Amino acid sequence: MPPTSELKSKASSSHADLGHAPHLVTDLPGPRARAWIERDQAVTSPSNTRDFPLVARRALGCVVEDVDGNRFLDFAAGIAVCATGHCHPTVVDAIKRQADNLIHICGSDFYYEPMVLLSEKLAAIAPGSDPKRVLLTNSGAEVIEAAIKLSRFHTDRKGLIAFHGAFHGRTMGALSLTSSKVRQKQGFGPLIPMVAHAEYGNIASVENIFKRQTAPDEVAAIFVEPMQGEGGYIVPPAPFLVDLRALCDKHGILLVADEIQSGMGRTGKWFACEHFGVVPDLVCVAKGVASGMPIGALVAPARIMNWPPGAQGSTFGGNPVSCAAALATIELIESQYMRNAAQLGETLQRKLNEIATRHPSIGQTRGLGLMVGATALDKSGRPSTALRNTIVQEAFKRGLILLGCGEHGIRFAPPLCVNADELDRGLALFEQAVAAAT
Repeated sequence: MPPTSELKSKASSSHADLGHAPHLVTDLPGPRARAWIERDQAVTSPSNTRDFPLVARRALGCVVEDVDGNRFLDFAAGIAVCATGHCHPTVVDAIKRQADNLIHICGSDFYYEPMVLLSEKLAAIAPGSDPKRVLLTNSGAEVIEAAIKLSRFHTDRKGLIAFHGAFHGRTMGALSLTSSKVRQKQGFGPLIPMVAHAEYGNIASVENIFKRQTAPDEVAAIFVEPMQGEGGYIVPPAPFLVDLRALCDKHGILLVADEIQSGMGRTGKWFACEHFGVVPDLVCVAKGVASGMPIGALVAPARIMNWPPGAQGSTFGGNPVSCAAALATIELIESQYMRNAAQLGETLQRKLNEIATRHPSIGQTRGLGLMVGATALDKSGRPSTALRNTIVQEAFKRGLILLGCGEHGIRFAPPLCVNADELDRGLALFEQAVAAAT
């Protein structure tokens, strides 16, 4: 595997292979999609949540085509995963070249170039000047689990603090930190002990935990999303992360930044915490890092990631093919797409606010870069889950893929390769959906 500097960057696709989107040729779902959905419902876990009857066949850039030939404009990017767009040719090329040479050998037991190259790159772009080490995993939830273990090991403390509205994953440790939806925890207790939750954006709420629930010298780490994702695409007040950093420093607590959804250029910087000038102790990365290939990473200063051999590992974590995809993705983000996210993110918020002035059912928007949320409001001006759901479904009927977030939020998280024309088309469809829903 060559160094990332040797990867030849290809222009993002013109979408000529798939054609213009949206382009709807059948009712939704179409006949082939209905057949596949019926087969799926007979054999897959009922725990899967499907917002739309979309059966994807192929995708390119910001366009997704279903099995009936309907084409959709994607403003969800696989929940902020397809950072460089669907099937970017440079990423696909890197995957194919790596698969021709080495698919798997297990990075916990052996060495290979892509793992070293990716770890070096992640260590270089993570906030802070300390020398860093990197643990590669399969997913974001596994990164959180590793962060819990490392925090407890390094501090020799057990307590953990997270925030209401947080989503950190569904494995048992990550789920203990998650406080997004009741059904995500219902029936799965007891979860891990010594976990407390504070109000997001409120430093006094954290300090109250020290007064009423657990002493600060028993807390190993505070887990925070620098911008909440599933909780509603919430940007915290400017002093919050700075104050949280100071509070952790005061009590010897590790600050863990969950950048799984907000990282890798989505907010116009590598990590959302950089917007606030805060350097966390541990950074959790996944989702957009490999444009759809499964991989996650825990990045921490070498002085903190001091656990011994065998303390943590993974059979598939840092798989060579996923590492190759991540290296290609990072180069593309660095060379063009992080800048695009910053520039078009400003346009997205401005135009959403213009829509909000024409439609009282859309509240003030918020976000950073191409991670933007808006709230659905009923006729009395109160946040409305039912209206949010209707708007999202109306958008789908028109060929625009959107997802909700939080109780009332609509998230806008297109691939970072989205262009101005696609942004305008998507927002026009969104405004039509809002009008139809109200």
